[in-house]
Amino acid sequence: QVQLVESGGGLVQAGGSLRLSCAASGRTFSNYAMGWFRQPPGKQRDFVAAISRDGGSTYYADSVKGRFTISRDNAKNTVYLQMNSLEPADTAVYYCAAKLSSRTYYSSSYYYTPRTYDYWGQGTQVTVSS
Repeated sequence: QVQLVESGGGLVQAGGSLRLSCAASGRTFSNYAMGWFRQPPGKQRDFVAAISRDGGSTYYADSVKGRFTISRDNAKNTVYLQMNSLEPADTAVYYCAAKLSSRTYYSSSYYYTPRTYDYWGQGTQVTVSS
């Protein structure tokens, strides 16, 4: 089992920044690719960003490219999502997820589908006011 706990959400004005953290425990963190997803009220859960086991490859949804940055610190068992230039459309519950990965490199499509992830955090609310 892997336990994931997100933190760092909150209320911010449009144009502001937030940094989400996701602390993992329970298994070898570096064996897992990590992803961030978000779910606006009444909508489906969508891919935001992902990072490979070693942190060497990152992937982003088009809607957040250039504004969000995913990173990880395997020594601290933590993955981060730095969110800049936030927009009201970014308002959602943000979830981190872990996917057991036997390889370091995969094509980008490997990371996009929520149901392929093995473990999920409880989510953290991000609200961006206009």
